[in-house]
Amino acid sequence: MSHLSKPVVTVLTAPGEQEPPGMDSLRARAEVRFASDEATLRSTLPGTDVMMVTDFRTEALEAAWGCADKLRWIHATSAGVDALMFPALTNSSVVVTNARGIFDRTIAEYVLCTILMFAKDFPGSIRLQMKHKWKHRDTERATGKQVLVVGAGSIGRQIGRLVAAAGMKPHGIARTARTDDPDFVAVHGNDELYHQLELADYVVIAAPLTPQTEGLFDEKAFKAMKNTARLINVGRGPIVKTADLIAALESGDIAGAGLDVFEEEPLPEDHPLWDMENVIMTAHMAGDFIGWHRALTDQFLENFDRWHGGEELFNLVDKELGYAGSK
Repeated sequence: MSHLSKPVVTVLTAPGEQEPPGMDSLRARAEVRFASDEATLRSTLPGTDVMMVTDFRTEALEAAWGCADKLRWIHATSAGVDALMFPALTNSSVVVTNARGIFDRTIAEYVLCTILMFAKDFPGSIRLQMKHKWKHRDTERATGKQVLVVGAGSIGRQIGRLVAAAGMKPHGIARTARTDDPDFVAVHGNDELYHQLELADYVVIAAPLTPQTEGLFDEKAFKAMKNTARLINVGRGPIVKTADLIAALESGDIAGAGLDVFEEEPLPEDHPLWDMENVIMTAHMAGDFIGWHRALTDQFLENFDRWHGGEELFNLVDKELGYAGSK
């Protein structure tokens, strides 16, 4: 696509967030504007061709949408785009891309680490270390355990590869069942979820937040799981009903949970999850590695070059489904 003048790119960041690294390279190719809330977005959106959104929880874009008079493409610097999928955008001709691929391997490493921490009871060892207490215990083997990955997309594939390399048996849940997938023993359809929950030793949520996945893990799902199974959520917090999870953990319906995402973030200091010994928690950081901010900018710049040259963008999001396809 040829432009006689520089295209306008608006970068929407969270309030107080620093400018993403690598913006000087973008300034050489575009007029760059910055916004951090609804008010500033209303002033920067008119004339904007492209948006780069670094605040994936924002509601500012929906509120200021009426000011978007030239917008053709929105890039989200996150894998999940649920906050952007408001009706006016979904029904518009504006294309959306995401950061698919940047965090996949790191999230898979996090999942493998969490599985091994449960199997080898590292939380228990750390608690004993803090008490200066020597206590020998036998721990579990990870080899041979069945891991169910709910969401067999690009992140799910990396999880499947790593747990398989550690001797575990990865199964996936996706919209379409397939038996010849190279990264899973088998990928099962959504309609097989509850049957597969009965068989899994570890259940990993790597799905995007959509109307179909919101609240998917509730009392019924936890009742279907083995009482020795652990849940690991690296997807989105609202996929799990927190109250039902706590009840399942307290009653022994499931053995533990590794949680990186929550319905409410940040988690309140008085939340009961903090003090549960069968819970491992982190602050929504499973995919974040040293240098990830620059990696996100570089990915956007690569796609920007394609857009500016009239080429097809990569990581195109299906706005009806709410996530990027396999291409």
